[in-house]
Amino acid sequence: MGAVSKIELRLDKEIASFFKSGDFSGYPVEAGKPVSYADFLENKMLIIGAIRNGIPYSLFDLIQDYTPFTESDWANFLDISTKSLQRYRTSSEHHFKPIHSEKIIEMAEVTKVGLDVFGNMEKLRLWLNTPNYALGRLKPIELLKDSYGKELVISELTRINYGILV
Repeated sequence: MGAVSKIELRLDKEIASFFKSGDFSGYPVEAGKPVSYADFLENKMLIIGAIRNGIPYSLFDLIQDYTPFTESDWANFLDISTKSLQRYRTSSEHHFKPIHSEKIIEMAEVTKVGLDVFGNMEKLRLWLNTPNYALGRLKPIELLKDSYGKELVISELTRINYGILV
């Protein structure tokens, strides 16, 4: 079993635990049926519930390990210092605020789409850090700080996946 498979299993376990322990009444969580990480990223209502409840640091830590982004990238996306990000690990406030939770989930979505397109993390990392003509010659990673940029990056990944190159 490869490293990616192990982390996916850990993500499945952590996301199932999160949805089991939080207040998700009114959201499509079936009693007794664990939610997988893939199911979570496909279900906008579950995403909304997670944002409103706040992503726990334990889940963020796994997502951070699963994505191609550095700690510095994460601090930039979340608009906090790396020191503040490290404080989350040890603070009594173990859940991120909704604004940060939303950004964490957006980066998880970009990673999922990128892996679907490129098949492995190294190719995705290379693409994210290479200036892209279709994205105004910016590196895709430079656009991920805001949701409009994220949408442009996902749209470009989708075009690549369907062979529509600009």
